[in-house]
Amino acid sequence: MAAVAELALEVPVIELKPKPEDESITTTFVFHNKGTKPVKVLDIESACSCLSASLDKAVYAPGEMGTGKAEFKVSSFVGRHEKTVHVRTDDPAQAEWVIPFVLEVPEVIRIEPKTLQWWLGDETSPKTTRVTMTGSGPMKIKAITSTRENVEFSWKEIEPGRVYEVTLRPKSTGEVMLGALRIETDSTIPKYQRQMAFFSVYRKPESQQP
Repeated sequence: MAAVAELALEVPVIELKPKPEDESITTTFVFHNKGTKPVKVLDIESACSCLSASLDKAVYAPGEMGTGKAEFKVSSFVGRHEKTVHVRTDDPAQAEWVIPFVLEVPEVIRIEPKTLQWWLGDETSPKTTRVTMTGSGPMKIKAITSTRENVEFSWKEIEPGRVYEVTLRPKSTGEVMLGALRIETDSTIPKYQRQMAFFSVYRKPESQQP
């Protein structure tokens, strides 16, 4: 039987769990060459620019343990995300070793629905989105501004520091429009001090037209 290399993690998947305030998170992971011949790492690429990884050396002997380091840039990610890093080797039997990552980014602010939508020619009836502060501590909305003048909006506190309702109505639905509400909060974490909700007036798809 021909000798082969086999790089493999010690765990099924590498989990990253940043805190709400983290801009990035790094982790180390362990793997082995479980094959019967040395393997040389030729290149490492990530399927996402938000995730990068490196290994401690280029060549691993049979049975040798290696360590890697990964960094995830949290940015505006929220919730569960599956990402991969691809390691290219000199062994045709394992030309590409895929390292799986699961990212669990805690939610701090939830806006549902994220976009309020009207069709061209619709009645200018008001619609409501709910802003829920889902983090460990309460947050208040300080101000809301619109990127468009062709709308009227207001908001009210449903549960102090936790739940708000924002109501918006276009003054006209006669033209296509896309805009946003800038929501300012009193969060102590800079990236949560400004959130966005969106609104639009679109032409109804032909399949939905009478």
